[in-house]
Amino acid sequence: MLKQRTLKTSVSTTGVGLHTGDKVRLTLRPAAAGTGIVFRRVDLAEPVDIAARAQNVRDTRMSSCLIADTPAGEVRISTVEHLMSALCGLGVDNAYVDVSAPEIPILDGSAASFVYLIQSAGIEEQNAAKKFLRVKKTIEIREGEGASLKWARLTPFHGFKLDFAIEFNHPAVDKTGQSAAIDFAVTPYTKEIARARTFGFMGDIESLRANGLALGGSLNNAIVMDEYRVLNSDGLRYDDEFAKHKILDAIGDLYIGGYPLLGAYAAYKSGHAMNNKLLRALLADATAFEVVTFVNAADAPAYFQPAPATSTGAGVAPAW
Repeated sequence: MLKQRTLKTSVSTTGVGLHTGDKVRLTLRPAAAGTGIVFRRVDLAEPVDIAARAQNVRDTRMSSCLIADTPAGEVRISTVEHLMSALCGLGVDNAYVDVSAPEIPILDGSAASFVYLIQSAGIEEQNAAKKFLRVKKTIEIREGEGASLKWARLTPFHGFKLDFAIEFNHPAVDKTGQSAAIDFAVTPYTKEIARARTFGFMGDIESLRANGLALGGSLNNAIVMDEYRVLNSDGLRYDDEFAKHKILDAIGDLYIGGYPLLGAYAAYKSGHAMNNKLLRALLADATAFEVVTFVNAADAPAYFQPAPATSTGAGVAPAW
């Protein structure tokens, strides 16, 4: 049986929120089988839990923000996508995420720091079948026409792969790879996707901050560009880092569906809002998906199958 996974122990870090600029303490904790990923605001008089579910994403301005309504008012936890991407990329099904502010810390702007945290805590299997959200028919969201066209699509596929194309008409972006693809069966998430950083333009900073966004942004946690070039002294981590970061975001946005996807995702100029609309459209059509498990692990996509037993007879859990 292909089993669910959680953390072996708790692990913590401290950072700042990209948009709020607030100092945040984040703690990842193990959770029982069937819990899923649950975020908890621990800075409130009464801690509030918000499950990572598509219907709880109610603000998609520059990030995916989970919101819960409580008697005391609205409770928010924003910028969850990078952590969700890391949890998905490492195959973690169940965990509690405690945060001391209304935003997940941005750390270095990628998922790499979250990967390190998760690996530091360790991952262990649980005695329950791992559940997947299998796409059974094509679902597509389209907006705009001509130069303003953007779209996102899910199609049936026995595995998980993503293909993303961007178009920013900016010199620094145009001379890099304008598209990227990852098939989890052949592409290591931790090596090829996790280190891709979020990015922004100096020309947008003033308007973003006027709207209460990007207050914690800096060259230490984002790729920043002026009208012509990348301003970070260390340059890019990948030749196609911009497109790869959009894939990183999409992995996290789609994992908010509650289970890892079995399907193929393709998108052109999509973002958090469109990714959430796509996920909601899938879940709203009972004929478009099913939740499946694999009693026989050999029936699962190759990248989920346990590694062969070692000479001591112990199998090694796959590292996605």
